[in-house]
Amino acid sequence: MAGQKLVLVLTILVAVCSLAAALDAKPKGPPTPKLPSKYQTIHPGKSGKRNQVAACDDPKDKKKPCTASCPKTCPDECIVYCEACMTFCLCDFYPGMSCGDPRFTGADGNNFYFHGKKDQDFCIVSDANLHINAHFIGKRNPAMSRDFTWIQALGIRFADHSLYMGAQKTIKWDDDVDRLELTFDGMPVTIPDEIDGQWQSKAVPALTVTRTAMTNGVRVELKGVFDILAKVVPITEKDSQIHNYGVTADDSLAHFDIGFKFYDLTDDVHGVLGQTYRTNYVNMLSVTANMPIMGGAPNYVSSNIFATDCKVARFGRKAGISMITTTAS
Repeated sequence: MAGQKLVLVLTILVAVCSLAAALDAKPKGPPTPKLPSKYQTIHPGKSGKRNQVAACDDPKDKKKPCTASCPKTCPDECIVYCEACMTFCLCDFYPGMSCGDPRFTGADGNNFYFHGKKDQDFCIVSDANLHINAHFIGKRNPAMSRDFTWIQALGIRFADHSLYMGAQKTIKWDDDVDRLELTFDGMPVTIPDEIDGQWQSKAVPALTVTRTAMTNGVRVELKGVFDILAKVVPITEKDSQIHNYGVTADDSLAHFDIGFKFYDLTDDVHGVLGQTYRTNYVNMLSVTANMPIMGGAPNYVSSNIFATDCKVARFGRKAGISMITTTAS
């Protein structure tokens, strides 16, 4: 029996490593929407059932169908590894991910939280040729000394261009309604209404936006600079009950779950997430804590979604990114 348990543990570890490798295969980038054949995504929130028979069960293998249950930490969507009947939250494997009450995955592989403050903008990444701010929305919990916060929008600056990605406010959430808002240099970005539908910038051919779902999911790529996978998600009534968010019926608090990949950042990069990409970065957080928290919010405050005036700003210190963005090669 002990031997069988050991084999099962080893199988699960192999599964974890295989999935992580699949989602972080070279060239490194945010995870692709498609999973290997042994993995499936289930959405218990849509059916109202936490336990579901995974769609990847093979009736020919004469094995008992796998009934998978999403962990409480990801009640609406999770990955199922069918052979071991094992489930994972999507955010557990996304490199450079920011999920929920913002939990980031640093370049060193460690998770940490940055709560910021609702209705303010914070610089997430600031480098000589790239600057990314995040706009936080939130709810105040009177029993706590901080806000519950989520990332509602990104303001991205590169060369002399600006890209806005936002989750539109919505009262009642409907998965079939697209709540994405994108603009490039102040002009709306229109993406074909189909999976893999793509918009390409005429001014910067290396910049593309591709739908990863019919609604609310996109991949934004500037070749050689960044690759971002973003999905608009709401705070559900169940989420609110579990975490005591205190969400009311007048706002579903639509926000982003985001996966980041960066190329050729300098060793002077800063920002909440950006600093973890330095070769000399030393993680001073308590990584064994249930919620390692990165403080120092005043250092990262920006005056607006596109401002580069946070205390740790690096943007504009030298030119060069425009050389990359002029071609789509």
